[in-house]
Amino acid sequence: MRICVPTAEKGGLDDRVGEHFGRSPTYTIYDTDTGQVEVLSNVSKHMGGKGHPAELLARAKVDVVICSGIGHRALMRLKEHGIQVYSGAFGTARDAIQAWQTGRLSPARAEDTCAHHQSTGH
Repeated sequence: MRICVPTAEKGGLDDRVGEHFGRSPTYTIYDTDTGQVEVLSNVSKHMGGKGHPAELLARAKVDVVICSGIGHRALMRLKEHGIQVYSGAFGTARDAIQAWQTGRLSPARAEDTCAHHQSTGH
């Protein structure tokens, strides 16, 4: 399974969880089967590129996104790609993955999305 955590700086398991899903500069992907870590730069339109973060992560074959918070449109786009989303993560990417693995995070729900992101999809 490929787990993605939006990260605040250069990425990696010791980087902090990014506070804004769509505007996080990197996405750290951890493969639970192989233990490999991959860092993707956010090249979506939110960061001056094209496309949406959900498309980037779908191309990277991500199964689960673990984030601090997420906007409604971003959540819906991830779900359209079959990507499960869990919110409420904090600390490092490693902390977030461990919290998810031990069942301490809940699936993100539309009614819990970041209100100030409703129109922008971040």
